[in-house]
Amino acid sequence: ISFNKINFKQAKKIKIVGLDVSESKILSKKIQNLNLENFFLLNSDKINQIINSNNLVENYKIIKIYPSTLNVYIKKTDLVAKINLEGELYYIGSNGKLIDNNFLNDELPYIFGKPNIQDFLNFLKFLDNSKFSYEEINSFYYFQSKRWDIKLKNNVVIKLSNTNIKKSLDGAYRFLNDSSFKNIKIIDARINDQIIING
Repeated sequence: ISFNKINFKQAKKIKIVGLDVSESKILSKKIQNLNLENFFLLNSDKINQIINSNNLVENYKIIKIYPSTLNVYIKKTDLVAKINLEGELYYIGSNGKLIDNNFLNDELPYIFGKPNIQDFLNFLKFLDNSKFSYEEINSFYYFQSKRWDIKLKNNVVIKLSNTNIKKSLDGAYRFLNDSSFKNIKIIDARINDQIIING
């Protein structure tokens, strides 16, 4: 039998799981536009390129369900902060991508300054490993020296070291939760082994 005469099934149904309805429709249509004529010979590179072009995608898995269904399971990225770039407001995803401001999430902290996005995500790892709760944070301030300040929702400003972030976070937390120190406005932990309190 000639291999060319074998009738392979066309991918007729594309199911997107993990995005909202409108986002799923847009992604599904883009994949359909690839003219998926042969289910066995799908061009996975092109499909991957289309999925990765959606900045909301953290990671994904594609499963072929024979005879003609393609299931795409998507884990949506977590929105971690807001930033203004060139006069436009964006969200930063945990995947390191900038996402258009379509969500109106006022609870997320705002970033002042122009950090490299990966530098910010690296800084968040220190914060995640500290005793501070992310929900306590109102805003981040980034300086060209690659140093960070944090402003909490209770208006306390914490000035952090740029060389020993974890230690300065731990020291600031200790003073912030010490009942002997009240009406704190600034905790300066920039100098190693030294905490300066301003009330």
